Amino acid sequence: MNMEDIIIKKRDGGKLTEQEIRYFVRGYTAGDIPDYQASALLMAIYFQKLDREETFQLTDAMKSSGDMADLSGIPGIKVDKHSTGGVGDKTTLIAAPIAAACGVPIAKMSGRGLGFTGGTIDKLESIPGMRTTLTPEEFTAQVSEIGIALIGQSGHITPADKKIYALRDVTGTVENMSLIASSIMSKKLAAGSDAIVLDVKCGDGAFMKKQEDARELGQIMCDIGESAGRKTIAMITDMNQPLGCAVGNGLEVREAIDVLHGKGPYDITELSLQLAGAMIYLGGRVKAFEEGAYMARQALSSGAAWEKFRMLVQHQGGDLETIEDPDLLPRSDTKKQIIADSYGFVSRIEAEQIGIASQHTGAGRAVKDEAIDPGAGVVLEKKVGDHVSKGEVLAAVYASSRKKAELAADEVELAYTISRDRPEVPELIKEIIR
Repeated sequence: MNMEDIIIKKRDGGKLTEQEIRYFVRGYTAGDIPDYQASALLMAIYFQKLDREETFQLTDAMKSSGDMADLSGIPGIKVDKHSTGGVGDKTTLIAAPIAAACGVPIAKMSGRGLGFTGGTIDKLESIPGMRTTLTPEEFTAQVSEIGIALIGQSGHITPADKKIYALRDVTGTVENMSLIASSIMSKKLAAGSDAIVLDVKCGDGAFMKKQEDARELGQIMCDIGESAGRKTIAMITDMNQPLGCAVGNGLEVREAIDVLHGKGPYDITELSLQLAGAMIYLGGRVKAFEEGAYMARQALSSGAAWEKFRMLVQHQGGDLETIEDPDLLPRSDTKKQIIADSYGFVSRIEAEQIGIASQHTGAGRAVKDEAIDPGAGVVLEKKVGDHVSKGEVLAAVYASSRKKAELAADEVELAYTISRDRPEVPELIKEIIR
């Protein structure tokens, strides 16, 4: 095969064969195809797009470029979960233990965050002693024993995706639905679970700003899952304000613990229950989709989900005393409150602006290897629809220095809009793609 012919074929709107796609993925991963030819093909794909079959073949080739987890020794239907990211999204810490408490094996590999806050692994590592790296044998043994393990992604999972994404990031080819879907789903398929629940965010604080774009992405990922023989559900969910009240790693773990004790904010609680319900349904524990959320609520209210979270932390070396007394979790010393200067109702909170403020406290990272402050971040005291009196606290920022706290506080203040009329609260779950 000739890379130039493949580029020209796609440039002119032709359909790539499975062999041509695999030739490109193998060659570029091995270093045999130079960046300039790979960039040219990615730009041709960006403009000419990939159809359903091409998208699946690209995903499958990237999935097969490195190690693939073998979960066949774990009994039951293994279910994975993925979120396209947002501000204050700590649902994995809640939904995964709930689903595991209902008998669904959760063998989940998660990533670190780049941007507003850390990822699931960064959040877990704010618990002293928590191990997020396990050998494959330890990983499968733990899931078999207690029904859940949450670890960082192996460096050998989907090397093709890592290399292709890095090139897309600097060549203006990120915003293509097939390329986005292939990147996400190649990692999910390589992780080895039998079924996948996708949380596709849309709104101000999400990568997909428009609901129709989130729907398209969700549908493409469900199509990939179906083609790969994996049961897949996508939920399109709102990210026009932060999810929950806490934004920042240790702060979000505190909030997750509150939810698991039945006293967390409504939105993060409800979304976590719905995601867990979908996982329970795909895991074969109930016969109807709606029954999954009911079982999830029972696991939460009975304390079974909290006990499963404790077992997870204990088995991965985390300090149980810290999670049983969340005041022991990290929280930065410098605190600055944002005070309302008028009365009315919170009509808008710009999620992206809150995310930027959180990053500036030290809770996020601008580059891949940057250290994060596990105790930094933002806590919202008022959400959209809440009544506010002049002088009330809207939010508080936590940072390691006065300078960082003041910068973040200014940004949080700009994110709030207060109006005289009570607004409509955005619908949390906009649609479900099955």
